[in-house]
Amino acid sequence: MEVVLADTLLSRCGDRAALLRALSAPLSAERAEALRLLLQRLAASGPAAAGEAEALRRAAWEVALERCRPLLRGGEGAAGGSAERLRAARAARGALRYCVQLCGAPLAARLARDALGELAAGGGAAAQEAAVEALVAAAPRLEEPELLSRCAAAALALVREEGEGEAAAALVAGRLLPALGANGAALPRVWEGLLGSGGAARAGRALLALSALADSLLPRGPAAPGLDARLCPRFWRLVQEGLTERDGLCRKRARYLLKRALDLSGGQRAELRCAPDGGHEPSLFWWSAEKNEQLLQFWETYILIMETLEGNQIHVIKPVLPKLNSLYELAISGDKVCYWTTNGCPLRKFPVQQDARSINRSLSSFGNEVTEVFGYLSHSSSRRRKSFLLKFIQRMTSRHWCAVPILFLSMALASIPACKVLGAEGLHALRDVLQCTMITHQILLRGAAQCYLLQTTMHLTDVEKVSFSEVSSFLLSLRPEESLRRDTLLWTELCSWLEVNDRCFRKSVTSDFGCQETSSLCQYVRSLVGEYLKTPASERENCFMPDWFEAKLVSTMILLAADVEQMKNKCSGKSNIEWIELEAFLNPLLDVLMKLGSNAYIPTLKTDKSLQLLLKLLQTRWLKCSNAQDDEVLFFIWKSLVTPVESILEFVLRRLITNELSTVGDLDRCDLYLALIPEIMNLCLKVNLKKMSSIKNFLSSLISASIRNLQERSSEKELKLKDQIRKVASMASLAAVCEIMDGELQVHLESLPSVDALKKLISFSQFNEVLKKPSYIEEKNSLCEEKTSQGWGKIVARYVHDQWICLRFVLNSFATLAQGCEETSVMSLSMAERSKEIIQSALEALSILPSDQVSPVFDCMKVLVPKLLDSSEALCIEAFDLAWKIISSLSNTQLIFWANLKAFVQFIFDTEVLAVAASAKGQAYTKIKEIIFKLIDLSTTKTGVFNVILSHCCQSWIFPTVDERSALTNAFLNAGNYSELITEACVFGTVFRKDQRHIQDVHAFIENLGEKCAANVVTESTNRDDHFVRICAVKFLCLLDGTNILHKRFMEDIFIKLLDKDELVSRSRTRYYANSLQHRIKNRVWQTLLVLLPKLNQNFLSGTLDRVFQAGFSNNQASVKYFIEWIVILTLHKYPQFLDKFWDCFCYDEDKLKKSICTFLSVLAHFDIILQNTPEKKPALKKALIVVLQWCFSHNFSVRLYALIALKKIWAMCRMLHVEEFEALTPVIESSLQQVENMHGTGNARRNWQRIQDHFFFATFHPVEDYSLETIFYILPRLSELAEDEWISLSRFGRFTDIPLPAAFQWCHSRTELRELKPSDWAQQDMGSHLAEADSQTEWTDVQKKIIPWKNSTPSLDLEMAFQDRAAKLGKSNSRLIVVASLIDKPTNLGGLCRTSEIFGASALVVGSLHYVQDKQFQHLSVSAEQWLPLVEVKPSQLVDYLQQKKTEGYTIIGVEQTAKSFDLTEYCFPEKSLLLLGNEHEGIPANLIHHLDVCVEIPQQGIIRSLNVHVSGALLIWEYTRQQVIKQKQQQ
Repeated sequence: MEVVLADTLLSRCGDRAALLRALSAPLSAERAEALRLLLQRLAASGPAAAGEAEALRRAAWEVALERCRPLLRGGEGAAGGSAERLRAARAARGALRYCVQLCGAPLAARLARDALGELAAGGGAAAQEAAVEALVAAAPRLEEPELLSRCAAAALALVREEGEGEAAAALVAGRLLPALGANGAALPRVWEGLLGSGGAARAGRALLALSALADSLLPRGPAAPGLDARLCPRFWRLVQEGLTERDGLCRKRARYLLKRALDLSGGQRAELRCAPDGGHEPSLFWWSAEKNEQLLQFWETYILIMETLEGNQIHVIKPVLPKLNSLYELAISGDKVCYWTTNGCPLRKFPVQQDARSINRSLSSFGNEVTEVFGYLSHSSSRRRKSFLLKFIQRMTSRHWCAVPILFLSMALASIPACKVLGAEGLHALRDVLQCTMITHQILLRGAAQCYLLQTTMHLTDVEKVSFSEVSSFLLSLRPEESLRRDTLLWTELCSWLEVNDRCFRKSVTSDFGCQETSSLCQYVRSLVGEYLKTPASERENCFMPDWFEAKLVSTMILLAADVEQMKNKCSGKSNIEWIELEAFLNPLLDVLMKLGSNAYIPTLKTDKSLQLLLKLLQTRWLKCSNAQDDEVLFFIWKSLVTPVESILEFVLRRLITNELSTVGDLDRCDLYLALIPEIMNLCLKVNLKKMSSIKNFLSSLISASIRNLQERSSEKELKLKDQIRKVASMASLAAVCEIMDGELQVHLESLPSVDALKKLISFSQFNEVLKKPSYIEEKNSLCEEKTSQGWGKIVARYVHDQWICLRFVLNSFATLAQGCEETSVMSLSMAERSKEIIQSALEALSILPSDQVSPVFDCMKVLVPKLLDSSEALCIEAFDLAWKIISSLSNTQLIFWANLKAFVQFIFDTEVLAVAASAKGQAYTKIKEIIFKLIDLSTTKTGVFNVILSHCCQSWIFPTVDERSALTNAFLNAGNYSELITEACVFGTVFRKDQRHIQDVHAFIENLGEKCAANVVTESTNRDDHFVRICAVKFLCLLDGTNILHKRFMEDIFIKLLDKDELVSRSRTRYYANSLQHRIKNRVWQTLLVLLPKLNQNFLSGTLDRVFQAGFSNNQASVKYFIEWIVILTLHKYPQFLDKFWDCFCYDEDKLKKSICTFLSVLAHFDIILQNTPEKKPALKKALIVVLQWCFSHNFSVRLYALIALKKIWAMCRMLHVEEFEALTPVIESSLQQVENMHGTGNARRNWQRIQDHFFFATFHPVEDYSLETIFYILPRLSELAEDEWISLSRFGRFTDIPLPAAFQWCHSRTELRELKPSDWAQQDMGSHLAEADSQTEWTDVQKKIIPWKNSTPSLDLEMAFQDRAAKLGKSNSRLIVVASLIDKPTNLGGLCRTSEIFGASALVVGSLHYVQDKQFQHLSVSAEQWLPLVEVKPSQLVDYLQQKKTEGYTIIGVEQTAKSFDLTEYCFPEKSLLLLGNEHEGIPANLIHHLDVCVEIPQQGIIRSLNVHVSGALLIWEYTRQQVIKQKQQQ
């Protein structure tokens, strides 16, 4: 209408120029819009008469320069708000463009010059925007080359501008660049400026500009000469870089350009090849008409993968991963479809930093795909393999990885067949990847990743291009406590690799092997040891210890070289090995060590290095063999190192007791010397016992001298640093000696005379003595003190810590502090007062010591608290509180938490502490129980806490350390007094998040590798898995003896408390559903009760069996029912006299029995086992038959099935025993059973009868023969569809060694028949099948972009009866559309779909459960539609067969989903017999169902949000189907 009005006005107006001038003064928003419309019609109307054309040009010139330009600059605007001004500015921009069209090049040139001047002058964002709009209007009509160049340069300058130029860059890209692209003369200049030899814009801005120019650079029609972007290698390099940018928008622009190029090439069936930058490189992009379809398929797969990876959802990514195979097959094929796909773009985008919950589940699949991709590389050239792998590894170093991704990627790299592709650069990249593995707290996974990376190094390194120094530097990045240790298969594999490649390694630049091009390992190690011990003569004494890096390196390489030499000798058949090379390695070290005691002038640096190397060699683990002497290499090293023991001890004693340690930096040396003492003692015990006399003399002298130093009082007024340091060293020496005597070394040092003096000193010394800081520091040491890492506060804390170590030794040695010491006048306090004083000092120490040094204080309090609980209970409670405060504050500190927790548990839960507190039943007893529950609460957030406390308590209660009967009795009394600990342990376990469960799964996977993965051998088992809590409790219960009175009472108490907990959960209003926490707790309760059952006597069971029966009346999940039934069967089997109590269960009213009668009928299905111990079986059979027959006529179909299965069992027993009383019933019963067996008809009846007979509980399970830990904790939970993280395999019981089961324990394994069963349930479909997982490696023809595979199972084939009956009853179905909503689980969505389906006359709505109909939210949305619409119940697990059945009936299966091959809803024609399958609210349609769809239809979208609500999506498709059918009906009519 507006166009018609404008044309009419122009046709009726005599002076059009005057009309333009009149409209433009003043230029309001309305006038500006009218002016724009008139100018548009004038520009479109064609040329006017000469005179009128000139007048129009002058008017347009005036409007452009005097009205539009000022309005855009903000100098003239419409009145009103910002919306009006924006409206006027938009109209002015359009008017300006049409003015240029009317005036041509002169006005364009004028506007361009003015705008360029304004841009050069600056003036803010508004002025910049106005200038750009002027250039936009002028650009298409510019002709002057100079102006074109300046415009292009200005546009590119704005695009390149960083920081605040984002808005300007977007404006230029959105408006100015397309305008310049429309000017054929300007486009080459922009192209050259963008991708020319000058400074190019950064990738993001360059891609922004290229996207704006896409219509010009990649046109549908003929391109400008020389401007086909597809032929420019710099264009493809930029696109390639954009695909791997971190910025998502940048990646999106790169994909857009790639799609445009591919679409254009495929549509043209072009013949083109982009010449490379260098002559030796392959083409980045090419196209061939002959291979048009193959190329389109390749690039479609590539883009699908890249776009899917953008989603960062593993359940969506996983189905696409197999497509990597075909992608790389083509990429490395002889056709060389694409060079750049081997640059790791998918890896760069893989979402390694996203939430671990979405990553861990499918990383194994990703690792498998990467492994296959690497396998394809074996078919490509060596240069290509090297390039790809190097770039792949370097990309891995560009980010920090979670434990699981780095593990599986490392496994994939290690699985590559051996090839020489990595040089020094690749080795350095692998070392950088090693650093990525160090950021996780998952120690086992971290160690496993290191193992696989070392294997990768051995498989892929080109030894001729790396030197021994580079290899040894890489090896040192591996942590010996996590991966590379000498007693592992990995070490042997490394030795074999070094042996095979010896003399092949490149000579190091710094080596002195003459003119040799290569070097041997022995040559390198000899040189390494010599260089290590070489000290420059001119170097002054250094107060700092050398770094341990070199000592670790040298010791590792010595051992490797020695083991390699031994391997060579064994291969050559030598029996007498002379160890010439090993002796050559050790001789330089031995020379230094032999001189330590006699030569006081050896440089400190040299002594430090030699002792560091000595310590590392002494700490070496021996190989796996029956005797340490069988490890010939290590035994030779020991024999060599034992020679200079006297010299070393003499040197260490001199350094420790004289004034030679005088600076803060010397304390590190003190630590080195003290660390050597126990290692030297170990060495002498293994090699030369004669040396022990020297060690005892050394220790005696060290103790005496240290005591003298501590008792010495300085006569000087001002304290000197060296005196204080000497005291610190002396106290540290005494602490080291005390730890040796407290340890497990079989050396009796208590007889030394100086030990009594040490005990006397400690017994009567003042604790927490603080060393005062020296008032000044000698000038020569000032540099050391400034650089040292230890402040004076740390030194004081160390001094106090060492005091408590000494006190711990004294307390552990004697029952009282003064025992063994002579009475002196100094001891003026009683022992109780002295103990109280020490406890107060301990509280002070806990307040001042760092958290990592409090464990000896805990140990001392453990000894003293029991003696004071009666007299000073408040003080002991204060100690408990302060200790707990320290532990709880450390819960987020991984490194020191566990050691402190162990010391805390040993203190609070010490046998004597618990016993004394329990005997008084006072506040201390209450406080300990409070701490128990606090620790359990902490365990829910920090896995492993409960494990520590429970393992300690169970071991101390049942395996006390003192071999006395009284100690055993008192220890186990604690179990009864603190039985809550065991009760909570039996039901402990949280519902894990997916990421926690996945990490546990990967842990189990690594553990199952055994010795094949060195991390399993090296990493110390921490037993922090939550499963180990229940395992510990169960194994503890298994060790109890029913004949022991204490054990008997304890088990009965636990049994009652567990029944109480079950009743508490049953009464709870918390939602109780399958695999909920409440379900799991009840399941764990009954598992534990089943373990206890054989140990309970008849009298106790007589009083508690009624409670077991009452539990059977509760509404329980399937797994809980099985356990209750099992307990009832075993009880009646052992004690048939309880059968009368059992028959009483059938006497309750129907309301109570209707939900639970199946439980008791299931018990009767095992009546043959129950009567095994009954001599007179006929009365019991008679009673059973009467009871069962009553329920065979129940109106409930399920009850009838259970009754029939019981009847079948009981009647078979009657016939076997020839019970004459039932002769009259024989025809009736047998005909009934025969009728059930041969039933015909429709529905599920016959199928369900067959399935209940085949169910494991009735067909295979034997309650007596299958009684085992494996059945209780693994097989039955698995068969009853309990969540997988509730399954505890027998191997886990074996892996937990803290509580060993007796050798005679028989209840471990299940029968093979039961172990081999797969889950199945007659009433509820199995959801545990792993068909979807098995299919994960197949390449699916159609994939969703945001899906998760669901587990599949065998569905029912007879579910249509419900639909047919309901449809016939309602008589209202006027279409052939079936809507399947089984995957939807929100009642609101189902209620809305029910209403929509009914309104549009769908023939049926299929839901996952008819229980949704009773939900209030469903009814609120459906507004009674369920009463008029046929509803069919098809569970998600039954969908596959249901869809297949519908296909056979002629239905087209239509998925409402976005997939790679989905149809647009507006273009799809629905068949009359259509079945719409709707996806889950969050996960869409599962991948395994997409295979069964005939077609996928998606709803076209214009907005930003990617998906609609499932009810809305379903409603749109239902309406579209209805609309099309209505149109067809009208056409037919």
